Amino acid sequence: MKSFLITFAGMLLLSLSANAQTKTAAKIPEDVEKMLTKYACLACHKADAKIIGPAYTEVAKRKYSNEKIVELIYEPKPANWPGYPPMAPMKHVPKDDALKIAKWINSLSAKK
Repeated sequence: MKSFLITFAGMLLLSLSANAQTKTAAKIPEDVEKMLTKYACLACHKADAKIIGPAYTEVAKRKYSNEKIVELIYEPKPANWPGYPPMAPMKHVPKDDALKIAKWINSLSAKK
């Protein structure tokens, strides 16, 4: 009984911790979110969690330059992300928008 209570208390603490982390999740600025929606980026990526592709916070950890992220938007390199399905080239994204998205992605590494 004692071990059950300890286990239950531990699970409760983990649950509360996960809830607290969710509330401090990376916030996508409205203008960037509109672009991510328009170009269907959010179908595979989320700011701070894996969906189909890596989370944007994970991309930020790679410390790619803004220009490199734009390059990878247009011509993804599946070898850079083993374990994920290959991303389709997103050549329809205007360069100015791709650069704005890249700058936001890189801003996520400064917040961690």
